[in-house]
Amino acid sequence: MGTTKTHWERIYSTTAERDFSWSETVPQVSLEMLDAAGVTPHMCVLDLGGGDSRLIDQLVTRGMDCLAVLDVSGAALRRAQARLGTAVQVPVWIESDVTGDWTLKPMDVWHDRAVFHFLTAPADRTRYIDRMADILKVNGTAIIATFAPDGPEICSGLPVARYSPETWTAALGERFERVEARPHRHTTPWGAVQSFQYSRLRRVR
Repeated sequence: MGTTKTHWERIYSTTAERDFSWSETVPQVSLEMLDAAGVTPHMCVLDLGGGDSRLIDQLVTRGMDCLAVLDVSGAALRRAQARLGTAVQVPVWIESDVTGDWTLKPMDVWHDRAVFHFLTAPADRTRYIDRMADILKVNGTAIIATFAPDGPEICSGLPVARYSPETWTAALGERFERVEARPHRHTTPWGAVQSFQYSRLRRVR
């Protein structure tokens, strides 16, 4: 975790929000998938890598108060906390690598936009999937976005893995089933287009 944390602390300490390729003012695809899953204000949502994501802002606006944000970078979390202002007390803030040692009560939704594709080591992917199975309730929803097969091979100076719906579902094993898969062409703040793959999954056991 040490090298990864050092990398992301440096990135978030030296890069403005609008200078990240993944920056989006409104996380529209994620919100549409949450709506399709029937998420209500009474449910609990975990947002992975959510330091500079605007998803948590949108969920607070919707009246949700059972929220958690995990990010390996303390600098990223502090930016989000400053942005939320008086609503900063709503989410639980977790500073950790997703594959590290952290705990959280069972959640209804596991949301990850562009964390999993940074896990290029098989052991890290296994720990991620095991943690998702531990945290997500049975019949809970996972919404995960990765780079698609024609997406970038490197992001923020790190290599990434790319997935189709089929390869992503195969990686998960039998504890999850795919409910929806959606390609998405994300436009970066400087006008480049990146190919993402969104998957909505259900924990079946």
